[in-house]
Amino acid sequence: MNFKKYNNLVDLFFEQCERQKGDKTFLSNMKYSNQNFSWNKVKFTVIQLADEISKIIQKGDRCLLISENRPEWMISDLAIMLAGGITVPAYTTYVTRDYEYIINDCEPSIIIVSNDEQFSKISKISNNNSKIKKIFSFEKLNTNDAKSYFNIEYLINSKPKSDLIIPKVTLKRLDPACIIYTSGTQGNPKGVVLSHGGILSNCEGGYKLLEPILEKETRFLTWLPLSHSYEHAVQFIQIAVAAKVFYAESIDKLIKNMSECSPHIMTAVPRFYQNLYQKINSSFNKTKGLKKTLINVTIKLGTKKLKKQIMSPLEKLTNFVVEKLVRVKIKKQFGGSLKTFVSGGGALDVEIGCFLNSIGLPTLQGYGLTETSPVVSCNPIDDIRIETVGIPFECNEVKIADDGEILVKGENVMIGYWNNDKETKNVLKDGWLYTGDIGKFENNYLIITDRKKDILITPGGDNISPVKIEHLLTSSEMVDQAIVYGDNKPYLVAIIILNKDFQNRKENLDKEIENINKHLTKVEKIKKYFTIEENFTIENGMMTPTLKLKRYKIIQKYKKDFEKLY
Repeated sequence: MNFKKYNNLVDLFFEQCERQKGDKTFLSNMKYSNQNFSWNKVKFTVIQLADEISKIIQKGDRCLLISENRPEWMISDLAIMLAGGITVPAYTTYVTRDYEYIINDCEPSIIIVSNDEQFSKISKISNNNSKIKKIFSFEKLNTNDAKSYFNIEYLINSKPKSDLIIPKVTLKRLDPACIIYTSGTQGNPKGVVLSHGGILSNCEGGYKLLEPILEKETRFLTWLPLSHSYEHAVQFIQIAVAAKVFYAESIDKLIKNMSECSPHIMTAVPRFYQNLYQKINSSFNKTKGLKKTLINVTIKLGTKKLKKQIMSPLEKLTNFVVEKLVRVKIKKQFGGSLKTFVSGGGALDVEIGCFLNSIGLPTLQGYGLTETSPVVSCNPIDDIRIETVGIPFECNEVKIADDGEILVKGENVMIGYWNNDKETKNVLKDGWLYTGDIGKFENNYLIITDRKKDILITPGGDNISPVKIEHLLTSSEMVDQAIVYGDNKPYLVAIIILNKDFQNRKENLDKEIENINKHLTKVEKIKKYFTIEENFTIENGMMTPTLKLKRYKIIQKYKKDFEKLY
């Protein structure tokens, strides 16, 4: 597929619409069994909604989109672009002050919300902001205080017209497609401006990556927020491959949804795989006898195959047997059709990656940033090296600076930060994006070794990665979450949150920490720790919407407790 011929993302969509049968299902909301959208329905609604939006906005106007994952999200995104606007996705988990910050920063002309719950968070802000001209909603808003708004429901419920004309699209590859605000793990979020060409070039890399496993109708299960750059780009790959897309009900029902829709491909962040690993491993640990033996053999031989180690004829035969007896059964629990998980948005623990691949759940690790639209590299399906983040996409050039920092150049690199020339100049130099990540190449595969901003420095000048230590801690079945502290301190300490199954067995934790310390250097060892019962969550502000720890906020909250350990 030639992605270079498209001037913009809307052109990609309309061309694919013309290739598909009009009544063929494209988008399905698993929360409501009857909410299925055909290609023709999506096309019709996009054009109609774009017509309404174009009555209000000018080319380049920002349009804030606040909604949970559902078909209307993609429809709205495409309609905004068709109308000449720039989509500004925002997480539904934000609180009012977060929306206030984004609204003041990007000054949207319109706001699109899904329902009353989302509207309530921005109603006061919008009523006091003269630059916001109209509110659009997917569902009727039960309020008399709203700024004039447009209910999209009637467009969705309208019968598609057969003679509908596709408007001419004048957008170019260099034009901004969206402004995606970073998660803000280190402070206030920055608005990353991504171009149509940047996302298209990223789609080209994703398409080539997935091409070996594409079906006539490839099924995707989507649960990662579409407001995240990772899933936002994935939706255009879904368009490009003419996929059937299922929007999951919630993270709690994800496994259930997988068994129902039987996806071929699913993208997720490391935290999902960590939880999946703990759940499956805990189940395995309860097995006995022959079943236990079969599982151990499956993991051993699966890992051996993954690492391309030579297997004896007997091992090959045994691996064939456990494929039928164990791996097929495990796959059935996840719908039976899974071709691959794709992990992004953070570092995937190598042990977890090996484990999932060994039991028949193919898992690719990739690497990227919001600033790179977002993927830089990914493991190829036919040559997974799970300790790496794969081979760089052809759309970008990657090199390692003298100090080890990973630099990226290409069409996929952001235009810049919205209204923030200073920060833009800090990371964009001579066309190269300075990622803040430390890495190296081995046989064309990129390996992430550290992150500049997360490095702790000891009084002796040693550089320590807290992420590496936290991964070791959370790999224990006893530990649910952990964060390491100790910048410019004589030793490292940690907060430990125990897995709920071990909260009454704190006496075993000392021994567990002792065992973990055996895998660490002298300066990396955890000398002291304390436990808390409340998990770090999105709701309490300690995690980003993509399940990354907000390190600075956690340290700020527990700083006095940390200092008591010295």
